[in-house]
Amino acid sequence: MSIFNEKKIDTHVHVLDPVRFPYHADVAYRPSGAEIGTTDQLVHVLRTYGVDHALLVQPNSGYGPDNNCMLDAIRRYPSIFKGIAIVDANVSVAELKRLRDQGVIGIAINPTVYGNAFYADAPKVMAKLADLGMCVSLQVEHDMLAMYRPWIEAIPVRVMIDHCGRPTASMGVDQPGFRDLLALAKTDRVSVKLSGYAKFSQRQYPFEDIWLHVRALVEHFGLRNCMWASDWPYLRATDRQDYGPLLKLVELLFPDPADRHTLLWETPRRLLGFASAGDDGVKG
Repeated sequence: MSIFNEKKIDTHVHVLDPVRFPYHADVAYRPSGAEIGTTDQLVHVLRTYGVDHALLVQPNSGYGPDNNCMLDAIRRYPSIFKGIAIVDANVSVAELKRLRDQGVIGIAINPTVYGNAFYADAPKVMAKLADLGMCVSLQVEHDMLAMYRPWIEAIPVRVMIDHCGRPTASMGVDQPGFRDLLALAKTDRVSVKLSGYAKFSQRQYPFEDIWLHVRALVEHFGLRNCMWASDWPYLRATDRQDYGPLLKLVELLFPDPADRHTLLWETPRRLLGFASAGDDGVKG
């Protein structure tokens, strides 16, 4: 069976619609042109490639803490989408519950944009999320994870690491930040998105220099704690990215259909709370 016909969940996508939802006034980056991806455009992409569900991650670009565009997408397509929101470190439990009621399963922490110092109070919100059964979607790069590792180990919150932890590709798997990531496998509360290769590979598609990182992550976390994502619509991409080739790369890296089913469907369905295996999600 072609990977395009296999059941799939995409665990990291964004929606941007500056016509219906103008960009937040204070954002540092305003996506334009091919970077813009509306909810309806995303649904067409998912239908085209046989993807049943997707996890919307609130982008710092364009919107920052203004989650309205993402929440509108979930409201319009509740059987397809769940969301990851951006909130203030002092967010109340009541506000987190309100977001949870609207299909948000966790919050995003992204020091690749703001730096680690910006998130010095992160343990406060992580503890609230743990109590509510919500999760953290953490995007770090290089050795940034060192600050978060003790918090993740101490606070019983579920954590998703975006884009393989964005290691320094040229340093292989034996670099401090990547060792910190591999060590978190023992918590069994941390999962990793095998995605965003263009953000840390030093080569163009098919990104052969980071395959060893992908294999190390699968070896340590197992496919029961690894998920696939496209990162559509490829904000700030330095060269062209396309959905189809990224799926074919999954087929190349995971030639066993049973492994792909675990990575693309069973693991994200279980960890993110999507529909049962009998539900079609996106329908034509």
